[in-house]
Amino acid sequence: MSSRPRVAPYLTVSPAASAIAFYMGVFGAQQRALMPSLDGLRIAHCELSINGGAVMLSDFFPEFGQTRIPIPADNPTVSVSLEFDSAKQVDETCARASQFGAKIETQPTNSFWGTRYASLRDPFGHRWILNAPLG
Repeated sequence: MSSRPRVAPYLTVSPAASAIAFYMGVFGAQQRALMPSLDGLRIAHCELSINGGAVMLSDFFPEFGQTRIPIPADNPTVSVSLEFDSAKQVDETCARASQFGAKIETQPTNSFWGTRYASLRDPFGHRWILNAPLG
C-alpha cells in the first residue's frame, strides 16, 4: 500500500524550483521526490510533504496542453487548506509567507466558526488557507 495521502493537490507552477524553495521556507515542506524534465530546464514532477500531507507540483509544459499556471489577475478556483495545531503557527506561517512575497488576503483573525484563520496567495498564484483551533 502506498504511503501517499489518498488525496493530494497537484499544482502547476512557474518556475517550479522557486516554488519548491518558497514552500520549504514558508510551510516547512520536505521534498520526497524530484524528477527533472528531459530538457534539463524544468521540473517534471516534485512531491512535497507539507504539514502531514502531500502536495505535488511541476513546471508548466505548454507542449502537452493539459494544465496552465494561474493567471495573476484572476481569482483562484482552488485553495489548498492547511490545518495547524495552534493559532501561533497560523500567525507565524502567515508572517513568513508575507516576507517571502505572498499576498496576504486575510490577515490572521479569530473566525466566527471557531478557528484562527488566514488566507494568502503565494507568488505563483496559488491560494492557501491556514486554520488552527482557538485557544
